[in-house]
Amino acid sequence: MVTDTQFDIIRPFNDNEVHEAIKRLEKEAAFINLTKFLFPDISTEQLFQKLLSLTSIKQFQSEIIYPFVMGIIKNTTKGLSTSGLDKLDKNKPYLFISNHRDIVLDSAFLNTLSISNGFETTEIAIGDNLLIHPWITDLVKLNKSFIVQRNLPVRQMLESSSRLSNYIRTTLTQRGQSIWLAQREGRSKDGDDKTQVSLLKMLNISGSKDVLQNFADFNIVPLSISYEYDPCDYLKALEFQHKRDKPEYKKSQADDLKHMATGMQGRKGRVHFAFGDVITIDKLSHLGELPKNDQLQGIAEMIDEQIHINYKLWPGNFIASDIYKNSSKYAEKYSNEEKTTFLNYIEEHLSRIEGDKDFLKKALFEMYANPVKNVYQD
Repeated sequence: MVTDTQFDIIRPFNDNEVHEAIKRLEKEAAFINLTKFLFPDISTEQLFQKLLSLTSIKQFQSEIIYPFVMGIIKNTTKGLSTSGLDKLDKNKPYLFISNHRDIVLDSAFLNTLSISNGFETTEIAIGDNLLIHPWITDLVKLNKSFIVQRNLPVRQMLESSSRLSNYIRTTLTQRGQSIWLAQREGRSKDGDDKTQVSLLKMLNISGSKDVLQNFADFNIVPLSISYEYDPCDYLKALEFQHKRDKPEYKKSQADDLKHMATGMQGRKGRVHFAFGDVITIDKLSHLGELPKNDQLQGIAEMIDEQIHINYKLWPGNFIASDIYKNSSKYAEKYSNEEKTTFLNYIEEHLSRIEGDKDFLKKALFEMYANPVKNVYQD
């Protein structure tokens, strides 16, 4: 249990706060309407009777969130597979740093895999830009999410970054609780996954040792997430067009809600989570003589390398790469039937939006092609 009050503004709920949080949710009409959509087979009264009987975060995740996410896997994917998880110690905390595709499901699928394989669930970093209503804050804090504050004035941002860094280090090294972080702020819209050095600078703030030992203490595990189809791909492509036409364009809160709903409801094909090797002090030692900034860049590149080599590349990735580059380099990696299926999928998603169709189609192909580029360095 976190008791240090400096973290109260960002930390998840503790077990003794579960009941009051659910009592607040019980009064929220928007949340009640959401539950009718998410849990159509149970009445509101039955659901809240169940919720109000819960006494721990673990119960909330295992008895409410887990079966719900398993339903998403069953109804919107062709299976969720994993590799590398068997190499991890169930009794050790890890900092999972992953590429970021879906606002909700990247971390939700991770925690579902954790429960299914006998691991404790991870705490989840979530940007405060997504906390559109107070009840959403209550909901995510019940699900072991901690808050990343964004868009603050410079002085407040420095204070916030220090608090966040200390929270992450305390959670991992003192509480023994694993954490999931995306490798960058927001999702990678174009599929070109690169770790932001600014993220690593934030993590290093709380360290009292040299840079390499500060990071070795985290037990970083690069995590590679591969969706065969991204339900939000056409929305991301449209966002690119908006930014092309109006550089200052920013998504609205309604857009964020649409992306979350589309991600949960849309078809995803096959999904794979590949856990990389722990970044130990031995693996970091070759960076020892470099200046601090070069060390941080080197750590970012180590994370990226594992994420890239552990991608599960699907036929659509190779098809998109060949089309985007007007080549047939990877033609042996897909069949004519798979190509037809993928192109029909692209056309169907393009039909959902209005805009510059040539630009949007190119953006979609690039999105699916970039993982191939990062694996094969071409």
